[in-house]
Amino acid sequence: MIERLGITLPILQAPMAGVQDHRLAVAVSEAGGLGALPAAMLTHEQLAAELKALRAATARPFNLNFFCHPSPTPDATREAAWRAALAPFHAEAGIDASTLPASAGRLPFSAEALAIIEPFAPPVVSFHFGLPPPELLARVKRMGAFVLSSATTVDEGLWLQAQGVDAVIAQGLEAGGHRGHFLDTEPATALTRQMGTFALVPQLVAALKLPVIAAGGIADAQGVAAALALGAAAVQVGTAYLLCDEATTTPIHRAALASEAARHTALTTLFTGRPARGIVNRVKRELGPLNPAAPDFPLATAAIAPLRQWAERQGSGDFSPLWSGQNASGCRAVPAGELTRALAARL
Repeated sequence: MIERLGITLPILQAPMAGVQDHRLAVAVSEAGGLGALPAAMLTHEQLAAELKALRAATARPFNLNFFCHPSPTPDATREAAWRAALAPFHAEAGIDASTLPASAGRLPFSAEALAIIEPFAPPVVSFHFGLPPPELLARVKRMGAFVLSSATTVDEGLWLQAQGVDAVIAQGLEAGGHRGHFLDTEPATALTRQMGTFALVPQLVAALKLPVIAAGGIADAQGVAAALALGAAAVQVGTAYLLCDEATTTPIHRAALASEAARHTALTTLFTGRPARGIVNRVKRELGPLNPAAPDFPLATAAIAPLRQWAERQGSGDFSPLWSGQNASGCRAVPAGELTRALAARL
């Protein structure tokens, strides 16, 4: 897999929408790892601009990442319940919720996005929440792209293998950001099937004929070596890169990651409607991190985003996602290339 990808270090930077642009991807790729560009929060125009900038900055391979969530059906009753849950906070902030438009905020992979990326022929394309429709996946593979997708269970890994992916990312429960589960999305059961990275990796290695990439809780060279010892072909690291010079992580988020607060993370549906791991803050404590009123992904964003903007203008992260994995100990305010090489120091 390493030879096929054309990288010299088995280190993949996790695509992290909202806290990075092409500069982080370039820095990791130039250091010998595989940088990643997340597309889930980019408009089509922004996607084209970021790809152009990335291609101009490096000739090294990179990973272009997309979400594959189904487009949600708006539910007026649920949206009303969600806004009622947020009403005390809106009142405190002086926000008139009736003026807030409903919007998704994140786009799934589509034929339009594919048409934009085809001229750039990205060497690696990865997906979260499963895979796109077969006809779109076939076109991605015809581009010559190496296809990755996340699995949080053995069943998901087997399903991805049957669909023809080239490697599987084993996303352990420790990982920051959105859970990638897709076969079982019922809140009552989906999270009970999730397991830690070092339980999931050897099971996927044993079950699959494909390379397995370990992700979640890996923050230093010892963690990388441990994952490879369990059979992983490479590792994917996200949280440790959040303090790097090239990341666009906000000062409030950076401060939280460098504080004792980073020791306490929780899965939450409050910010998007889908479970994602971040540092516990006021809104998680007061509403409960997995509040059932939150609309389906990604519709929850519209009503809570103005609260984030309001709080951050006052220097507060009380309503910010503060995405982080359970192990933020590897976060370092250094160039991403330096961190990439340090992660591979024991290989």
